[in-house]
Amino acid sequence: MAFTAKDVMTLRDKSGAGMLDCKKALTDADGDMEKAAELLRERGIAKAVKKEGRIAAEGVVGAYVCTKCGVGVLLEINCESDFVSRGDKFHAIVDGVAKVVAENKPADVDALNACKMEGGTVKDYITNATAVIGEKISIRRFVIFETKGKIETYIHMGGKVGVMVEAENVAAGAEEVLHDVALQIAASKPSYVVPAEVPADVLEKEKEIMLVQMQNDPKNANKPKEILEKIVAGKMGKFYQENCLMEQPFVKDDSQKVSQVIGSKFKVVRFARFEMGEGIEKKSENLQDEVAKQIEAMKK
Repeated sequence: MAFTAKDVMTLRDKSGAGMLDCKKALTDADGDMEKAAELLRERGIAKAVKKEGRIAAEGVVGAYVCTKCGVGVLLEINCESDFVSRGDKFHAIVDGVAKVVAENKPADVDALNACKMEGGTVKDYITNATAVIGEKISIRRFVIFETKGKIETYIHMGGKVGVMVEAENVAAGAEEVLHDVALQIAASKPSYVVPAEVPADVLEKEKEIMLVQMQNDPKNANKPKEILEKIVAGKMGKFYQENCLMEQPFVKDDSQKVSQVIGSKFKVVRFARFEMGEGIEKKSENLQDEVAKQIEAMKK
């Protein structure tokens, strides 16, 4: 499978590895992006990054909670410039649409666009807002939580990151700790609440990568595979610590895990974390041209 200069640039952005290493990995992986990313990790060149792609789009992540009806919404709406995203008019658009999501509980963005809003549909509202503001505005994604428990939200840096947490059996006076958990999620980017939630295939893939990393280390050259597998099993604690909320060191006191801070105050049921523009790329023709030229130079 052939690959392009843009593929090399994308892999570089995702992995943080050098361009030559990315080109070699894509060559060895026959152009398969996921396999190339795994090869970089196995070779110890790239770090495991949780986000996919570059964060380049402008916009805002907003939240809305209806405490009476037990509904919470986390929503991302994009625009073209940071100047517009910071304006009160754009934030009012985000707040208004988030309320419509909570009231109508649409299944997806298409269904949301068909919902009623200000005498027309949400799609009409966004079209009119685009005309007024002078930039393309698009609803990208949203998530809805319905619960009999409590919903906590946290919006960081005016909408660059948004978090929504559902908790149950919340003890009196535990609201501050629940808010701290939302901050924890924003800062530490967990993917799961507890280790039991991690899918078996994800665990197996992580163990495979760790095993290859160890086998490639000269210090382990004479160790049998059985011993290396036991070492890998011991190292999985770090994986859980990085990816599972309850196993993470608490951001306000890293001598304690999040689970220890929460104790019996409440139970975290689920959470959602949106990072504005995550996975969306802006056009960067100059950079692509630069990469293409350097790849051509490599061939000579």
